[in-house]
Amino acid sequence: MNSIAVIGAGAWGTALAVLLAGAGKPVTLWARDPGRAATLATSRTNPYLPGITLPANLAITGDLPHADLFLLTVPMQALSATIARLPGAAPLILCCKGLDAGSLKLPPELVTERPAAVLTGPNFAGEIAAGLPAAAVLATPDADLRATLMHTLKTDTLRLYGSADIIGAALGGAAKNVIAIAAGIVIGAGLGENARAALITRGIAEIARLAAALGGRPETISGLSGLGDLLLTCTGQSSRNFSLGLALGQGATLGHILAARASVTEGVTTAPALLARAHAARVDMPITAAVAKLLGGATTIPETVSVMMGRALKDE
Repeated sequence: MNSIAVIGAGAWGTALAVLLAGAGKPVTLWARDPGRAATLATSRTNPYLPGITLPANLAITGDLPHADLFLLTVPMQALSATIARLPGAAPLILCCKGLDAGSLKLPPELVTERPAAVLTGPNFAGEIAAGLPAAAVLATPDADLRATLMHTLKTDTLRLYGSADIIGAALGGAAKNVIAIAAGIVIGAGLGENARAALITRGIAEIARLAAALGGRPETISGLSGLGDLLLTCTGQSSRNFSLGLALGQGATLGHILAARASVTEGVTTAPALLARAHAARVDMPITAAVAKLLGGATTIPETVSVMMGRALKDE
């Protein structure tokens, strides 16, 4: 593929553009605001990635470019509209994590007229941009497309693993943000590391149940796109979802937390959408339900702990 366009100039999009341009690949980074695109092009810095210099060979634009491959890193709720605007018919790599709030669809379920893949895994943008070693999953059921895309995106610092399970990979990336909010609440409220470990483990179990119900593979949730991403997001201080839960656990209100943030915390919108998708599939997801109720103001942390600990006993 001769040209790559990264659509979205937030932290993750910029990190991927820096990574690929640094590997000598022909990359254009698109910013929605033309004024911001001009500022990025002139300063060669992005405030979302402090300390990172944008490579000289990275083109930056405010006009949607033509390309042989698009990497979409826009916020989840903007994904559908962005796909509709893209020129041509080049393949899409979906790099955002969540569910569309209106349709309850995962990213690959929003793509109907183009080849598509999902790129996901335990990756913080700052570390990717800094060239630290990392691994990710490239998922698409098309084996030939998967091989081509893995070769196109290969770099010396990002190791890619292929998967045919595009639904399981996308679900792992979406659901881990909800579980990470719960993990942050546990630590912020002083409930202890035992509780966080139990939460992560049971979170994997409920995500795997939904993956199977949606046609994915439960074992996918035990890999990089599930367990790997969940561990990072539930323990890493750079996680926006964990830090939001941490602040909630310490007594801050959701409105106050979100008002102080410039970037999107995807788990807030994902939680109720994920719960609705689980209900439609008749899948029990108690942690997701608890987070959705807490974010919606329908319960308190002490009440939630009491309900979770009082659930009927059963085998694991």
